Amino acid sequence: MANIEKRTSEQGTTFRVKVRLKGHPAQSASFERLTDARRWAQQTEAAIREGRHFAGTAAKRTTLADAIDRFKREKLPSLNGQADRLRYLNFWTDSLGAYALADVTPKRINEVMQALATEPSARTHAPRSAATLGQYRQALSGVLGACVKGWELIDVSPMHRVSKPKLPGGRVRYLSDPERDKLLTECKASSSADLYAAVILALTTGARQAEIMGATWAQVDLGRRVLILEKTKNGERRALPLAGPALVVLQLRIRRIDTDLIFPAKNPKQPIDLRKPWETALKRAGIEDFHWHDLRHTCASYLAMSGASLAEIAEILGHKTLAMVKRYSHLSHDHVASVAERMAAKYFQG
Repeated sequence: MANIEKRTSEQGTTFRVKVRLKGHPAQSASFERLTDARRWAQQTEAAIREGRHFAGTAAKRTTLADAIDRFKREKLPSLNGQADRLRYLNFWTDSLGAYALADVTPKRINEVMQALATEPSARTHAPRSAATLGQYRQALSGVLGACVKGWELIDVSPMHRVSKPKLPGGRVRYLSDPERDKLLTECKASSSADLYAAVILALTTGARQAEIMGATWAQVDLGRRVLILEKTKNGERRALPLAGPALVVLQLRIRRIDTDLIFPAKNPKQPIDLRKPWETALKRAGIEDFHWHDLRHTCASYLAMSGASLAEIAEILGHKTLAMVKRYSHLSHDHVASVAERMAAKYFQG
């Protein structure tokens, strides 16, 4: 709430206002007229409650576009999934980049998020999923978080008042045996020499697309048959076992001397973009309703059907809890049932 203190000196009378709201730094200003002091107090309180007020003038001088550009230079190079994240950041530059940070309010962000949720994607011409909307939100949240913690341009991120899109129940779509055979055949026949190897790694290790595309030869230990992931989504180091075809495709790959990336683009500093050859392979294989991330689900499903416990699946996929892998529990139960049947047939005949 606001407190107005009247001060009298040789220079005259002034009214000093202090606005204190829990969870926010106190704000103060002085005025010659009481009406101006009261007006400022009301406006400041309203701005703080709506997430529009920031203590420093930097928030008024710095545009969101400026902050995004700085994020691209300082933060983006160390993150996974740079290509997609860059696309999301460019979207926010186009949408709200002209606004000063002080004017990037929860209301404005929510309006843009609502438009994203209702308008079809220009690329797929279909509504965006909750997961995709969450990626847009997370990209902006990363920038505004840096503005608070790293750069001290704003006091509080307005993203605290922007709700996360509600995700549906865990989706499990995995390749049947015929689908897997058709897809791998088309990947081998693809115009991209990288597609087959990348898909094999995704299917056998359960690694995320960004983890595979960002992997370097320095992370590969062919002797121990592991691929070490230093930067994962949950921030923990993880070792992926290289078994069967995964080990073979890495042994057969030709390393480029201008980059350490396993899957580099023409620009040696950037990973290759396999979106078009991937979509082409799916189409030629006649596989519908399947996304790259479903290769990770496929790996987990195969592990469950091969007898892996939920704890083992969680360790391979890099989940901190079992909650994310419970979607595969029915597949494990099927395996356990078959084991029980074999035991009964052996020991309880007749």
